Amino acid sequence: MAEADPVLKQKGSSVTDFPAPVPPAETGAAREGKGRRLVLMLAVPLALALAGLVYWMFTRGTASTDNATINQDIVSVSSDVSGRIVEVAVHENQQVKAGDLLFRVDPEPYRVALAQADAAIAAAQVNVGELSTRYSGTAADITKARSDIAFAQSEYDRQRQLAAQGFTTRARLDAAQHDLEVAQSDLRNAEADAAEARSALATGGQVPGVNPQLAAARAQRAKAALDLKRASVYAPVAGKVSNVDRLQIGQMLVTGLPVVSIVANSRSWVIANFKETQLDKIRVGQKAEVTLDAYGNVKLQGHVASIGGGTGSEFSVLPAQNGNGNWVKVTQRVPVRIAIDQPSPRPLIAGLSADVTVYVDD
Repeated sequence: MAEADPVLKQKGSSVTDFPAPVPPAETGAAREGKGRRLVLMLAVPLALALAGLVYWMFTRGTASTDNATINQDIVSVSSDVSGRIVEVAVHENQQVKAGDLLFRVDPEPYRVALAQADAAIAAAQVNVGELSTRYSGTAADITKARSDIAFAQSEYDRQRQLAAQGFTTRARLDAAQHDLEVAQSDLRNAEADAAEARSALATGGQVPGVNPQLAAARAQRAKAALDLKRASVYAPVAGKVSNVDRLQIGQMLVTGLPVVSIVANSRSWVIANFKETQLDKIRVGQKAEVTLDAYGNVKLQGHVASIGGGTGSEFSVLPAQNGNGNWVKVTQRVPVRIAIDQPSPRPLIAGLSADVTVYVDD
């Protein structure tokens, strides 16, 4: 029996036999945890795949961008006349109607100019009256000169007949001839004066029927009256006033320099900058949906009004120059104008960020 036993027990030996370890029995809790981990490992990829499928199904017929802003007409208002500001009738962010007074330039210099123009018109009218009187006087001078010629001619003829018969002297005949020549000279002078007066009263083809001097004075008055009217500056459109801080009483204004702006918030649209790779299916007239970052619960319906004629980089101050060795291809963006087809329940402000979705597959 000892030969068959692989391990011989010797007397006094410290060697002992240990049984082989037995793995512990797997409990129910461990099996449940392993199953939960397996479910999670399979559920997460499945959920991601399902979400991707749903996103693809709902977005395959749309083109979207978050590079979009609200745009409104902004009118820069300037003064057509120079002068000192004497009145400011609006304040910052005030809503105004077309025709409301914005500010007023000192009108006194233009009132003086208007009075000077009135005086110039009066002087022109007096001058025209004098010319008319002079012209009428030349007509009387012509009539008198013709009468003197007729008398001198008859006296000369009579003296000539008497001289032929020997009943008068040579001196009387010469005197009669001299009087006739003087009368003829007076007629020529009267006719020249009449022509000069008639030329002074003549009118040109540009202002027929009106003396040029009088027409110039009237034009001067019209300009003075227009300048006086323009001393008061009114709102050209309805909207919200901005940059009023540049209007200060006592400040000198320069003609044509913008001093205040009006945001015409009655008409708004969206400029959405789509990637060039998205333009393949975008067409004018397609429906669009606009959401605003400022009002998360507001969704506005619209449509594609137009597609820009160039990328944004083409209209920048320094357009990109790709003809060099360091060129890197960058996806360009093209501005697409989205018209808003419904009134917004919240006020639209120029420059608000927006998200735009265009339904390219109706």
